[in-house]
Amino acid sequence: MTSAHKTLGIVGARGHTGAELIRLVAAHPALELVFVSSRELDGQRVADHVAGYAGELRYASLDADAVAAQGADVVVLALPNSKAAPYVEAIDKAKPDTLILDLSADYRFDSTWYYGLPELTREKWRGEKKISNPGCYATAIQLSIAPLKDLLAAPPVCFGVSGYSGAGTTPSDKNDPEKLRDNLMPYSLTGHTHEKEASRHLGVPVEFMPHVAPHFRGLTVTTNLYLARKMTREEVMQRFHHAYDAEPLVHVVDEAPWVSAVAGRHHVDIGGFTLSADGKRVVVVATLDNLLKGAATQALQNINRAIGVDELTAIPTTP
Repeated sequence: MTSAHKTLGIVGARGHTGAELIRLVAAHPALELVFVSSRELDGQRVADHVAGYAGELRYASLDADAVAAQGADVVVLALPNSKAAPYVEAIDKAKPDTLILDLSADYRFDSTWYYGLPELTREKWRGEKKISNPGCYATAIQLSIAPLKDLLAAPPVCFGVSGYSGAGTTPSDKNDPEKLRDNLMPYSLTGHTHEKEASRHLGVPVEFMPHVAPHFRGLTVTTNLYLARKMTREEVMQRFHHAYDAEPLVHVVDEAPWVSAVAGRHHVDIGGFTLSADGKRVVVVATLDNLLKGAATQALQNINRAIGVDELTAIPTTP
């Protein structure tokens, strides 16, 4: 693909991430949104549902063959897990050179798809037209661990808390504001998909315990790392600065970051860097907006590179 103007369609656009992506694409100079598929919102104007989108486009209820028949240059699949395959198959048949980006977990374990966590896997991209977007928690976990990966003495242990937008739009206990009020809801305490995902792509076992909190957006991961040798705080911070100072969407900060400060923003904050008295255990805190850097922003980074424009095109960056 060249950097010329490209058409883009979104399947499953009713969800929170779909709405964020619509907003980002609306401001993109090289992408034109040509369809948004949603059964529930069929026939309704996108502009009535997504602030920041001003076009006349309407949602349409499109099955896999109808999506493929649209002939878009780029198709983003924003579907629940295990729903993507029929769309991939239909698009492959109709227009095999389509760039497909999947936001679900369906292809994160498939080595024929490029796993797009740009700050860690940018150099592994070989022009693939099929991109698997990382999970929100898995993004924060991997960025927290990667700079110290070679020094681990034991599996990292990660305690995660996410806003309830991470539980999607299908009603459940995990996105019911009444049940979450004054509450913290633990779930999938071993074997969570993002635990497996982070372990696979880091190449080290990771232990992860997720929780849902009453806030809407943003997540925090506090990671405990046992080190094979004693380190100082300065050495630890130096590794993180070396890894990420050239990355506009990863901010290495001194204090432990707050989730309220990153909600609605497009970058990850990583900080805290607290060492035990013997210097062989360090705790790192990462926060990101699960709908943005955890999903839509990261998707756009991947799409931008694949269509040949600057990776940060239409992504607002803040210092």
